[in-house]
Amino acid sequence: MSDPKCPVDHTALPPPPAPRDACPIDHSVPADACPVDHSTRAAWAQAALPHSSDTLAAPTPTPYPTPATLSTAREVSSIPRTATGERWVYPSEAQFFAAMARKQHAPRAHDMRVVVPIHNAVNERAWAHIQEWEAERGARCGGVRLVSFKGRPAEPTPKARVLTLLGYTPPFDRHDWVVDRCGTRIRYVIDFYAGRALPGTNGSAAFYLDVRPALDSWEAVRMRAGMFVDRWARSVRGAFSGSGSSSIPPSSAKPES
Repeated sequence: MSDPKCPVDHTALPPPPAPRDACPIDHSVPADACPVDHSTRAAWAQAALPHSSDTLAAPTPTPYPTPATLSTAREVSSIPRTATGERWVYPSEAQFFAAMARKQHAPRAHDMRVVVPIHNAVNERAWAHIQEWEAERGARCGGVRLVSFKGRPAEPTPKARVLTLLGYTPPFDRHDWVVDRCGTRIRYVIDFYAGRALPGTNGSAAFYLDVRPALDSWEAVRMRAGMFVDRWARSVRGAFSGSGSSSIPPSSAKPES
């Protein structure tokens, strides 16, 4: 007689839930990672270099050895990763090229010298917007820090959907950044828009960022309502002073060149 056997195939069962005391941060992300989901790099290249859009989709898999001329130097961002002051690190030209090549986006080596600095500068601007939203809120614990991030270009935000229906150009990328403010997690949504080149910039790419707290908590609702009231109060003061309002809230689009 054969040994008794359970009639349930346990290999098909879902994995057990994580313990209650598990850390919410994905520690598989290396300490020197870049605060950008690299699966969206092709979108960044196309936004920064519209003329190269026809090179971003190779019809058949093609090997792309990383050119030796590309720099391997990495820029340390201003974005805190840990409470001890460790910061996120941006990819090098060689890493950016290799990531695009792995996804068969036919990168061009000489474009990396343009795309990588723009990529870094725009994300620094995104962090500056978040700091404006978080001004004075995390001062008691040394300021906020970025603990996780995710690129979601195929999932437009409700605001982006509405603006697109009204005839505006849709964002070329969307990120969700989660910051830690003295133990409280706040999720921010960032819509990245590619704009027209600014006058006097020799055709340099322009970017517009719409950064705001995601409306998934009462704290975020309070922050958004507070910003609305602040904008209204400034516009009233500007109207009475005769100078008009010069404030630009952190959630409004700003060009980056």
